[in-house]
Amino acid sequence: MAYLESGAGDESGDGGCVFCRLHELDDASGLILGRGEHAFLVLNLYPYANGHTMVIPRRHVAGWELLRAEELADLGHLTQVTVRVLQERFGCDGFNLGVNQGRVAGAGIPDHVHKHVVPRWFGDTNFMPVVAQTRVIPEILADTWTKLRPHFDAALAAKPRAPGGPG
Repeated sequence: MAYLESGAGDESGDGGCVFCRLHELDDASGLILGRGEHAFLVLNLYPYANGHTMVIPRRHVAGWELLRAEELADLGHLTQVTVRVLQERFGCDGFNLGVNQGRVAGAGIPDHVHKHVVPRWFGDTNFMPVVAQTRVIPEILADTWTKLRPHFDAALAAKPRAPGGPG
């Protein structure tokens, strides 16, 4: 909440949109796990869980309803890849997939829509966020990126699967 309330991701400042600047960085510096034609994948700097990834359209657009068909398709494909890789690498029991559109809905970067992919495990909630207002992430983000990136490279290089087709 401190990050959201600070306005650090607010595009109204002279620094421009953090997501628009992010996709221009090299992948390691930006913690970018993969790139599609219209969107890219990045580890969240303020994760709710280890492996918390965001799927972000390249084009600066504030709302899901403003996305073009090809952008939606790319966001969907990259979300599937993310779920698959995180399941295979981390053994997740489930996922929270979501879009917080607008500041009132909890968007930290309200002017550039993005989708969160948060891995979940049975028993992963604990008292720390409630009592101590602290999240415990067991690994440095750069280490997580180093472990995951080769798997995202392989998954993105593979021929896309047909909807509902075998894995």
